[in-house]
Amino acid sequence: MYDHVFVVLMENHSYGEIIGNSSAPYINNTLAPQGAVAGNYFAVGHPSLPNYLELTSASNDGITSDCTPSATCTANVTNVADLVEASGRSWKAYEESAPSSCPTANSGPYVTKHDPFVYYDDIRNNPARCALVVPYGQLATDLGSAASTPNYAFITPNLCSDMHDCSVATGDAWLSQNVPIILNSPAFTTQHSLLIVVWDEDDNSASNHVAMIAYGFGVKPGYVSLISSNHYSLLRTIEASWSLTTLTGNDAGAAAMIDLFN
Repeated sequence: MYDHVFVVLMENHSYGEIIGNSSAPYINNTLAPQGAVAGNYFAVGHPSLPNYLELTSASNDGITSDCTPSATCTANVTNVADLVEASGRSWKAYEESAPSSCPTANSGPYVTKHDPFVYYDDIRNNPARCALVVPYGQLATDLGSAASTPNYAFITPNLCSDMHDCSVATGDAWLSQNVPIILNSPAFTTQHSLLIVVWDEDDNSASNHVAMIAYGFGVKPGYVSLISSNHYSLLRTIEASWSLTTLTGNDAGAAAMIDLFN
């Protein structure tokens, strides 16, 4: 069972464009060989927003576009933040380049389509809970102690840092600068913690075969899984680790990715 789970979302590249790519030396020389790779992992659909919703509520909730939050583009559903809270744990979403807490409109390289929690009615309409969707800069402060680090941290780099608008090399450099801050934090060095780096979807070139890397306590170093898995499998893995209930038939029907772990 993990004390902390960090989920970092990257963008719009297939598995083969990441794993083995010399333009991504940090991923391929550090994260992948020291962590475990889901080698047969697939995003669920296109475009971005439905995948973010599927990772956090086990459904696209009827949203099939990259719409911004509106009367016709929100979801009144139970989500992973609800499950985490109900279990007595804490959560936060960290959004790079967000202009403020709980931003429901696009702003420069921050886009709502990569911030699923502002689409959930029970978060967006609750000021105290929406205040947990914060600018990325807050993460460094929260990592100061294990007690101030949320149990579930959802991290969204901005449109350039996540490889959406900028190169694979740019995203790899961002990871090389920011992931060590997490790995060197008390949450990782004194407690049992897990880092997940996952791509939301491919670029329509490889049947949505994307990379997912697990790093941390109990992970099999250098392991590459050939078992078929997807975003629902990842959500189910987090739920299983904390004995959380499932959200829909999608995560209930998915197997936890136990082969990645000792």
